[in-house]
Amino acid sequence: MLKWIVATLLLFILSGCWDNKDINHRSLPIAMGVSYNQGNYTVFLDIPKVSEKDSIQVVSESGDTINEIIDHISMNMESEIDLLHLKIIIVDKEFAKHGLNDGVASLIRSRHVSPKTLFVICDESPERFFHKMDQDSHDGTMIYDFFQRNSGLSPEIAYTQTWKIFRSIHSFTNDVVIPIIKSGKTTAIESTGSAIMKNGKMVGRLTNEETLLINVFNGKQTQGKIEVMGKATIQIVSNELSYRSSFENNQPLLKTKLRLKVILLDTQGDLSSAAIKDELSKLVIERFETLFEKIRLGGADVLGIGQYFRHELTRSQLEDWRTKYFPNLKTDLEVSTSIRNTGNLKGT
Repeated sequence: MLKWIVATLLLFILSGCWDNKDINHRSLPIAMGVSYNQGNYTVFLDIPKVSEKDSIQVVSESGDTINEIIDHISMNMESEIDLLHLKIIIVDKEFAKHGLNDGVASLIRSRHVSPKTLFVICDESPERFFHKMDQDSHDGTMIYDFFQRNSGLSPEIAYTQTWKIFRSIHSFTNDVVIPIIKSGKTTAIESTGSAIMKNGKMVGRLTNEETLLINVFNGKQTQGKIEVMGKATIQIVSNELSYRSSFENNQPLLKTKLRLKVILLDTQGDLSSAAIKDELSKLVIERFETLFEKIRLGGADVLGIGQYFRHELTRSQLEDWRTKYFPNLKTDLEVSTSIRNTGNLKGT
């Protein structure tokens, strides 16, 4: 009798799977595009289909908020829209310049989108971009593969997830860069650099070569290639950074030492290893100074330099990091290069 009573009580507290929906009744978009125009949003969803005839379905809708648009699309479809497996969010430049604050905060709070979802800026209208993807892709995964480290991701391309943008919006000392792409002429996708973001707003642009430096200085292991003197091509095998921060006459100073291990891919003429090392150091320092001037003018600390001064500044001073301390920052970069080998070439 006691067992029957316990079994009966369990029926009231076990929820079971009554609210689960079969995967056949759910639509799982891979990519979402968002365009902005004077307070109005247009959302595009790239949904792979299981049928062989129609492998991709691109649906779109306009409205006042992103969540409202997604709910409206889901209402008009035969299956429920599930964004938990969304891989990439593509926004246009107008949205990026207006500010991603509200859109990112809405996505994070709703918990409909994974914080690991990649954010990308489109150099053209998302409508044209998705139309080109619909023509060139057979399964809808081309844009996803383009940003995969084991597939198409290049060291010159930034990789920024949604949670990093949300963190930068609420951080005093840490901004981000977001990759910029467009549909290519001879390839499906073309990288056009990256956007400098300050508190969620686009304030400038970087080239692909400058994005490579950003990746290096953010501690990411890259395999990027650099042309030296127009006569040698080197590839970065590993990179290591060390920092030392201090204040001199109330001016922040950051001394940085960059250690590069490289290999020679090809050379023209008779170039010594010492000459290549010297020219590579000059080239990296010159590019870094140009890069730093860009981000200083934009007031965006995309290198996260302010993190190294957090122990020397109070919280109220950190609030003024971008406006008071960062514009007056003095940097001292030292580059140390080690040529690990010369490939198939024998040293003389």
